[in-house]
Amino acid sequence: MATRYQAPVGTGVGHVHLRVADLDRALAFYEGVLGFHVQARVGNAAAFLGARMAGGTVYHHHIGLNTWESRGSTPPPRGHTGLYHAEILYPSRADFAEAVSRILGAGWQLTGSTDHGISEAVYLDDPDGNGLELYRDRAPADWPRTAAGDLVMDLKPLDVDRLLTDRNSI
Repeated sequence: MATRYQAPVGTGVGHVHLRVADLDRALAFYEGVLGFHVQARVGNAAAFLGARMAGGTVYHHHIGLNTWESRGSTPPPRGHTGLYHAEILYPSRADFAEAVSRILGAGWQLTGSTDHGISEAVYLDDPDGNGLELYRDRAPADWPRTAAGDLVMDLKPLDVDRLLTDRNSI
């Protein structure tokens, strides 16, 4: 019997590349609100943004934005296939709380928030209707498990007000 293939240790999901209607509007959100750094820009057609890595270097790009097929267009209708949401993982609860504070302070509305047990997350749409999940993982030792050792992924409400109140003491 052949063994089932498993992705190698260290495999991850790379960057997300999004179609946007207005590059400057998208940059105002991803750079101005979320704090990603523009690493390269191709006129008014595309931009590539990264976050700082350990040591201060900015990654070549975590997020690509382009208007190649979408300049001036509208978001796809709900209920159709496509990207459900892209996720942005924050390294700590304090960093996650700061990002949520910036989102709300900039006037963005959350579409949801959840405590998954393994992680805490908030959901929102970017200026082009692309779904985003901003989250932080709990330490694997703190992940809830059944008696048999299987992960338990909860859908409990996340207390966003408490997250924001706690952010200065985290």
